Amino acid sequence: MTINRSQIAAGALIAVLAVVALGVFALGPLNSAAAQDQPAAAAPSLPRTITVVGEGTVAAQPDIAQVQVGVEVKGDDAQEASAEAAETMDAILAALTKTGVATKDIQTTGYNIWVEQRVGPDGAATDEVIYHVSNSVSVTVRDLDTVGDVLDAAIAAGANSIYGVNLSLDDPDEVMAEARGLAAADALARAEELAGLHGVALGEVVSVSEVINGAVPMYDSVNASMGLSSAAGPIAPGELQMTARLQVVYAIAGPADAASK
Repeated sequence: MTINRSQIAAGALIAVLAVVALGVFALGPLNSAAAQDQPAAAAPSLPRTITVVGEGTVAAQPDIAQVQVGVEVKGDDAQEASAEAAETMDAILAALTKTGVATKDIQTTGYNIWVEQRVGPDGAATDEVIYHVSNSVSVTVRDLDTVGDVLDAAIAAGANSIYGVNLSLDDPDEVMAEARGLAAADALARAEELAGLHGVALGEVVSVSEVINGAVPMYDSVNASMGLSSAAGPIAPGELQMTARLQVVYAIAGPADAASK
């Protein structure tokens, strides 16, 4: 029988494949057994902590006042109305300076010109217009006893618009530091109460963050306590309520009985 080279090569390839198959079959059970011997990964445990928000409030007397003072002029000609508004504002600024307000405490906050179209007897718009010109400044008064005098002077000089009196502290840092101290003590008391209710011991502080609600510091309502009589009306500085809030995360040390031993 004659055997050619192609037949010999085919037989050698079949032998090699058979050996590889036997090797895979032999290793398969071993690999499966090894995989079964490995322990399953443990489920991640949740952090054992207590999170609270402490609050501290300190009452303080305001020491500065901010007032928006302005003038509004209307007329048939924009340039004339603008000139009249500028003249009146110059008089207002001079009057404010005479009352003791520093130049650095007076800042322009708005200048506007807009047009109002006249309406005829029949309710239809006409070709005639009215020009409105407004100019306003923010005034910081550092002596609260002079707030009434400042407003009187501005009104006498021609101011016809005053937008509120905002009372605050020039430097609130010291008061806010006191409020944070009270907030920290309040947070600790809350955490200890929660730990006692659940039969666990309170551990160390994990994290602390300040809860910010808008601008800092946060001023609550002003309560009238003192009136400053003037033609502009009584100004009551009253009292500010400054509040700080801290979010504190405490670790749970363990059962309360174990921690006490």
